[in-house]
Amino acid sequence: MDKEQQYQRVFRHLDKNGDGKISPPELQICIGKIGEELSLEEAEIVAELMDSDGDGLLSFEDVVKVVEAANEEEKVNDLKMAFRMYEEAEGCGCITPKSLRRMLSKLGESRSVDECRLMIAKFDLDGNGFLDFDEFQDMML
Repeated sequence: MDKEQQYQRVFRHLDKNGDGKISPPELQICIGKIGEELSLEEAEIVAELMDSDGDGLLSFEDVVKVVEAANEEEKVNDLKMAFRMYEEAEGCGCITPKSLRRMLSKLGESRSVDECRLMIAKFDLDGNGFLDFDEFQDMML
């Protein structure tokens, strides 16, 4: 089952009355099932914010857009955590050849500083000899 089919299956489950839209009460029930509380008024506000056509209901496309945005945010947060592991200890906001060597060593990869310098150079877009978060993100994605 691909991602689109999974989204459709979940959407159909949430769409209790089968009208192809998720209403605020349906959204309220859905949130309740995952252990969170949402008043009807809050569900109406959420639906209004997520709704793309102004009818106050969530279409399949609206739900997919929100899920994809949440997945993307989660990926970026994971990358930020990984970046901090490789980041120079002095907190320069960058990965240096020395900090890359140290982290690779912790992971069981023995590399020289020169080898790490070459690894960084492949993704160092501004040519400063270090990787900032944006360069790291480009490398990882």
